[in-house]
Amino acid sequence: MTGTERRAQLIEVGRALFAERGFEGTSVEEIAMRAEVSKPVVYEHFGGKEGLYAVVVDREIADLTSRITTALASTGGARDLIERAALALLDYVEGSTDGFRILVRDSPPGQQTGNFASLMSDVASQVEHLLAQQFTARNLDARAAPMYAQMLVGMVALTGQWWMDQRTFKKTEVAAHLVNLAWNGLTGMEASPTLTRTP
Repeated sequence: MTGTERRAQLIEVGRALFAERGFEGTSVEEIAMRAEVSKPVVYEHFGGKEGLYAVVVDREIADLTSRITTALASTGGARDLIERAALALLDYVEGSTDGFRILVRDSPPGQQTGNFASLMSDVASQVEHLLAQQFTARNLDARAAPMYAQMLVGMVALTGQWWMDQRTFKKTEVAAHLVNLAWNGLTGMEASPTLTRTP
């Protein structure tokens, strides 16, 4: 194998092991054994397990970010936007289950960026501006848009995590239910919501 081919092989082997066992449960020994190389080969290409994990996560983040950014950049109404964003995440979960499993697991200690939480925060920032426009158009307080963006993105992300293991519904059915809750909830919002019971 060329160095490039070996590196690609190690990334695929690492990706499969990290998805199966998590970061902490995977060792350099296992990676080397499954790739049928010596441990020094793994160190030579990635400096260790952490380096390989970082490459795997970066690739998954880039893939998912590209899908969601494309969905959010498309033209159309707000409902279309929610549908496309939900389907983009569910498409990723369906087509890259191992990658999604890696992203939603705990990151190695000390890793502050390049994880699922930071990606969802970035997506919420993009959604926030779109919601603010919709809020203004509907005479709602646009200052609440960041909070609603977190709610919406969190709802989609947690549903994606649930659907990863519970494939009892088709992807389009899950997306339709997500959009039903999000859209019908957003269209019926009160300008000044209050609790029915005061704590």
